Amino acid sequence: MSERVGLPPDMTLAGSVTIDDVRAAATRLEGVARRTPVMTSRSLDEAVGASVFVKCENLQRVGAFKFRGAYNALARLAESRGGERGVLTYSSGNHAQAVALAASIVGMPAVIVMPDNAPRVKLEATRAYLSRAPEGSEVVVYDHATEVREELGGRIAAEPRADGDPAVRPPGRDRGTGDGGVGVV
Repeated sequence: MSERVGLPPDMTLAGSVTIDDVRAAATRLEGVARRTPVMTSRSLDEAVGASVFVKCENLQRVGAFKFRGAYNALARLAESRGGERGVLTYSSGNHAQAVALAASIVGMPAVIVMPDNAPRVKLEATRAYLSRAPEGSEVVVYDHATEVREELGGRIAAEPRADGDPAVRPPGRDRGTGDGGVGVV
């Protein structure tokens, strides 16, 4: 029997995530995601009057916990339908890098729609990760002042090369992100 983990009302597209989903993500991520430490700080504990445990996901691949969710989502897609069709997502930074790296590992084409005001270092890192992804992978930069990313993404997704993965939380991403807590409990 699976224990249900509720999601905020604005995440209705994701449905609900079970502890079994999180465990499956942890298995999928084994050997791919880094095992990041949990740290404590006496001064932080004293400042808040409680014991605080900090999961150091800044040490994760791409420097963010988002890699766990992106890899899990793409790996699940590859398992269910193969990786030849690819994905499309929107992001100005960490999610873009995470999807790009996951796509290169899974062997799935990815189109990342990024605003023209995204930090240059994140844009360059995303392009570098996509350079190892399959043909058809690319970063599409749009003018954030005049273009709507969802409309641009819709036009790109209508082309016969990618499924839409809007930057809402697809269930696979939440399950993978939840894996970060598996090592804590």
